[in-house]
Amino acid sequence: MLKLQVIGHLGKDCISNVVNGKNVINFSVAHSEKFKDSAGVQKEKTLWVECAYWTDRIAIAPYLKKGQLVYADGIPDQRTYTKNDGTQGIALTLRVLNIQLLGSISKNENGESTSGSNNENPVLSAVGSDDLPF
Repeated sequence: MLKLQVIGHLGKDCISNVVNGKNVINFSVAHSEKFKDSAGVQKEKTLWVECAYWTDRIAIAPYLKKGQLVYADGIPDQRTYTKNDGTQGIALTLRVLNIQLLGSISKNENGESTSGSNNENPVLSAVGSDDLPF
């Protein structure tokens, strides 16, 4: 079995749906990495992971907002699609088994959402208190 773990920021607010009587929360997580190319020039690469969280615990959905820093793990997959220019693209997808909110979202002076790691809000998790090992 393959397992994928990702930490990153949500690209937009999540979308909650009911499919065949089951709840699913869809969201995209961006993971950015900085590196230097062979010429020593600083570059940044962003990988997007499309996530589907099939769960009855939908109480986390209102917290999955654009900019929120999250940890998610689950089973990876890929899907192919046709790009606007007609070429084939491949998207990395994740069937989420666990998700945790990291940090909190606050508003800056312009009213824009920013993700921070201050501890104003406790870290929220999709794991219920009955699932805790202590």
